Amino acid sequence: MSSIYNDYLLEVVERKAQGLNPKPIDGAELLEEIIAQIKDTQNEHREESLRLFIYNTLPGTTPAAGVKAQFLKEIILGQEVVAEITPVFAFELLSHMKGGPSIKVLIDLALSEDENIARQAAEVLKTQVFLYDADTARLKAAYEAGNAIAKDILESYAKAEFFTKLPEVPEEIKVVTYIAAEGDISTDLLSPGNQAHSRSDRELHGKCMISPKAQEEITALKAQHPDAQVMLVAEKGTMGVGSSRMSGVNNVALWTGRPSSPYIPFVNVAPIVAGTNGISPIFQTTVDVTGGIGIDLKNWRKKTDANGNVVLNENGDPVLEEVYSVATGTVLTINTKSKKLYNGDKELIDLSKSLTPQKLEFIRAGGSYAIVFGKKIQTFAAQTLGITAPQVFAPAKEVSVEGQGLTAVEKIFNKNAVGVTPGKVLHAGSDVRVKVNIVGSQDTTGLMTAQELEAMAATVIAPTLDGAYQSGCHTASVWDKKAQANIPKLMKFMNEFGLITARDPKGVYHSMTDVIHKVLNDMTVDDWSIIIGGDSHTRMSKGVAFGADSGTVALALATGEASMPIPESVKVTFKGKMKEHVDFRDVVHATQAQMLQQFGGENVFQGRVIEVHIGTLLADQAFTFTDWTAEMKAKASICISQDDTLIESLEIAKSRLQIMIDKGMDNSNGVLKGLIEKANKRIAEIKSGEKPALKPDDNAKYYAEVVVDLDQIDEPMIADPDVHNADVSKRYTHDTIRDLTYYGGEKKVDLGFVGSCMVHKDDLKIVSQMLKNVETEKGYVEFKAPLVVAAPTYNIIDELKAEGDWEYLQKYSGFEFNDLLPKTTARTEYQNILYLERPGCNLCMGNQEKAAKGDTVMSTSTRLFQGRVVEDRDGKKGESLLASTPVVVLSAILGRIPTIEEYKKAVKGINLTKFTPILAN
Repeated sequence: MSSIYNDYLLEVVERKAQGLNPKPIDGAELLEEIIAQIKDTQNEHREESLRLFIYNTLPGTTPAAGVKAQFLKEIILGQEVVAEITPVFAFELLSHMKGGPSIKVLIDLALSEDENIARQAAEVLKTQVFLYDADTARLKAAYEAGNAIAKDILESYAKAEFFTKLPEVPEEIKVVTYIAAEGDISTDLLSPGNQAHSRSDRELHGKCMISPKAQEEITALKAQHPDAQVMLVAEKGTMGVGSSRMSGVNNVALWTGRPSSPYIPFVNVAPIVAGTNGISPIFQTTVDVTGGIGIDLKNWRKKTDANGNVVLNENGDPVLEEVYSVATGTVLTINTKSKKLYNGDKELIDLSKSLTPQKLEFIRAGGSYAIVFGKKIQTFAAQTLGITAPQVFAPAKEVSVEGQGLTAVEKIFNKNAVGVTPGKVLHAGSDVRVKVNIVGSQDTTGLMTAQELEAMAATVIAPTLDGAYQSGCHTASVWDKKAQANIPKLMKFMNEFGLITARDPKGVYHSMTDVIHKVLNDMTVDDWSIIIGGDSHTRMSKGVAFGADSGTVALALATGEASMPIPESVKVTFKGKMKEHVDFRDVVHATQAQMLQQFGGENVFQGRVIEVHIGTLLADQAFTFTDWTAEMKAKASICISQDDTLIESLEIAKSRLQIMIDKGMDNSNGVLKGLIEKANKRIAEIKSGEKPALKPDDNAKYYAEVVVDLDQIDEPMIADPDVHNADVSKRYTHDTIRDLTYYGGEKKVDLGFVGSCMVHKDDLKIVSQMLKNVETEKGYVEFKAPLVVAAPTYNIIDELKAEGDWEYLQKYSGFEFNDLLPKTTARTEYQNILYLERPGCNLCMGNQEKAAKGDTVMSTSTRLFQGRVVEDRDGKKGESLLASTPVVVLSAILGRIPTIEEYKKAVKGINLTKFTPILAN
């Protein structure tokens, strides 16, 4: 018995004890050993080896897939005989391998001299869509050389028979409801951040969805309703807020969907999810990737009085009344023809937005990838044959309004649109394929992105991309065994694929664990860019950025494109003047509070682009606003910047890109050098007046306009998870914004955290300046609660060292990170000292470091969801309140939330982040 196979069997035993099946095979050496045991008809492991080969080997471009495809080829050619795998069955197995080596084998066979084998191979090829340039080039060459089989394949592709011959979407889909939670459901509930290390092991990761009790209840519902599919519901809330998290959708599909193939282990598709207030936009994209359905239930509405006014409760919140019940166990029917949701014969709601022609195609094809690649294959085949491709797919929706100007996002989409009617100006609502400029992959979703790239048989980055980056920030805090096992493998894969990587697989340059959004913000050197990133906080202050699931990131990396409707925009402008003691973070929170107030509690930002006229702030400072728009449930955000401000931001970006080059991070394609050249070109365009900074047309149309009155912001604003709200649906949202005075200087704070993507260099300088102030007043600094400080980037630390601030932070720190001796275990207890942590996400991510259970945390972070930064303990709920840096620092020093008087005294003379609004068009 081989030691490789023996090791695998030991792992099988370990997994069985955890209630898990054998881990899917992706390695070539193990599969070669398994094949050897299949060939040996007397081998004691032959039967199990056959099962593993047929049912438990990962497809695509994994090393194992290459070995599997080659062995199946040998069986088809008669070079090997396996009784259980006939040539016909071998073709069937190849048809489920999704591209890469399997496509090469099928083309080899289709272009072979054996006509019988060639025709069988051709029939299988006609069902495949994951072909790349090398594959299509072979078919084109064969066709031009007069090969009849190649012509037959291309004619089938031109008709898109790979799609038209698929079964139609069933007219009726019966579902049984399961309420996963009341209120907004964060993707952390579906795929907890602290289990990020297991995401690429789909079956293992599935064990962490919601709770073991919920999994049992879902399983019981499936048994009680074998003809129905379980639909996961966010009652009185939005489903999938916080992040796209492909692993969350994968888990939902694993428990409630259907297998994508009998021969691909633990890859399920077609989940059905719903929310009273619909599905978070980026989560909906992930649902589309898996051919699922996302439903806006609208099953609760605001109660009105006889005069039509909204009835408010004692807290000033609208009173909700139930329109119809979706209590767990309710059986409903989705009719895909009438596009309605029914309870028996009773029509409940219209589902047109859930079942658009495009979404129905995704459902029919088992996911959006197949449609994206299918369209490219059809176009290629028609062009090769010199014919016009028939209209098979739903035509792209092109909305054009005569005489109406363009918003900023409409301008960017029009510039980057691919395959639209030439000369046609498109407005919001249009479905568009767009060229992507920058792509970011982060380290806790990156392994899944790598898997997706392997599954879609991609081997090299799209040459049309300006640049792409693989971060190391989400696993920066603790270099534990899980990180040591996963991250080097990820960096090697992405480096070879063509990305700039935070860690050098060869160990030449110093690891850069900078927060991904900060790096992408510097890599974006054109305000007309489209950015796709594997994180909900992919919100740049230049260009327009969309947080996406790991699969959409993979698609953008492989094709250089993305598909989405042009979103509506909400215009945000400012008036008045910031008070001296107010920080820009307070303006950010006040924007959300004032918006809700102006629109009677309706979140007009949800699902739309926030066009924020914030032109006097540099990119780093403006990023604080765009970053927070993820918590406003916006789809994206755009900063309208003044020419001189944009030029200065680009100069800063250039200097940081040069630092990356100096570290040795550029690749053979000179991506970073190319970005500096593009920045220089953009600066020249702005200076010459040839192409000024992006701004909307004066006659652009917006869904809504919000005016933020800076004069109304009189004190620090805090986003509170409101964990004791009697209405469960109101807890853990980002909509409860309170001023400092609300807390009366009494609420205890157990830990302060200054870090995450929301802070910039000035925030770290504020920490230093506040410590100096306290020392000047008292002669010493004493912390009544721990203060954890994690700079977002190494550049910030270098600049703070040069300016003398880092030395002052070191003076009062009880712990300072050491890159030569990184932490190998997560901290579980904190002392009342200052911790200087390694650049990266730290507590904000919650996958490695957390506050002590039950703590009340005051943080500059973006996340206040239950269990993210801090978990509950018996008798005490964990709370993560979000505030500006000075509030956090003072709270840690005092061990409680300060009074407004204490706060004003503490920040006197400190240069807080200030903002002077410009008059928007």
